[in-house]
Amino acid sequence: MRTRTPARGPAFTGLGLGTAQLGNLGGVVDDADAAGALDAARDSGVRYFDTAPHYGLGLAERRPGAALARRPRAEYVVSTEVGRLLIHSPRTAHRQDDGGFAVPAAYRRVLDFGRDGIPRSLDGSLRRLGLDHVDVVYLHDPDAHWRQAAGTGVDTLVAPRDRGVVKAVGVGMNQTAMPAGSVRRCDVDLVMVAGRHTLPDHSARDALLALARERGAGVVAAAVHNSGLPATDRPTAGATYGYRPASRALTDRAAAIAAVCARHGVTPPEAAVAHPLWDPAVVSVVTGARDTAQSAGSARRVTADVPDALWAEPAGLGLVPGLDPVHRTTGRRA
Repeated sequence: MRTRTPARGPAFTGLGLGTAQLGNLGGVVDDADAAGALDAARDSGVRYFDTAPHYGLGLAERRPGAALARRPRAEYVVSTEVGRLLIHSPRTAHRQDDGGFAVPAAYRRVLDFGRDGIPRSLDGSLRRLGLDHVDVVYLHDPDAHWRQAAGTGVDTLVAPRDRGVVKAVGVGMNQTAMPAGSVRRCDVDLVMVAGRHTLPDHSARDALLALARERGAGVVAAAVHNSGLPATDRPTAGATYGYRPASRALTDRAAAIAAVCARHGVTPPEAAVAHPLWDPAVVSVVTGARDTAQSAGSARRVTADVPDALWAEPAGLGLVPGLDPVHRTTGRRA
């Protein structure tokens, strides 16, 4: 699998494995399936693995840590996120986590983007991963704490970057305005934007991507299937978008895009992975998996042959933005 290297930071494979589902997002994933997803990703050529303490209260860090411990450390890139401390909470361990993960609530999340909280968060992640360093650290969804995150938070991450504990620092969010602000005003190397550079949602294109190219910041596109709508060959009743029922307008547009894809011999899931990689600012597309089959399926999608002509037709219909010359310089393959 080809790699892409931002101006500052490590080389990324065009496809990365996100581990929220391996933290039991929305339901239990057993250890065998989790290990199968991780091994299948690596066997397919994936060398970028993204995780966070928030996912499964640390489970999504422990599982990749155990799987990757069998591999040479120089072979792979690991990113994690800071801003949520996991505080042991034995009094709630009999309950289930209320953050959307099917795990016992043996820890509670405490938001902290300060000078003390960020090093503590990173140290905890390193212990759970079993690593002495990670390659990338993102500030995790600091929406309500943006002033602190953009100031103290980024400044605090620069020190471990300069010591070599991390290779690159950035922010990871589900919006575009604050990540764009971090590229414009802060010393960040990367931004991870979830669900905003996708077939249904093009908001990152003008707000973030052009600025990232100008400033030399790399972009990681996550949640490219928007929780479900472009994840099947045809949108079905009950399809979700952003973890909520999709509107009629979105479902109709997804059906129109699916019809165009079919005429070009491409599936919407393949197009959803290929679309973000057209932009030269994008260094990787991160998708999740719950088992071997899903992990291997993502790898097949990212290497699918998606012809240039596919994008001209939906652009002419106003379904997706057209490709401008800057996109055509890079090609689509991961």
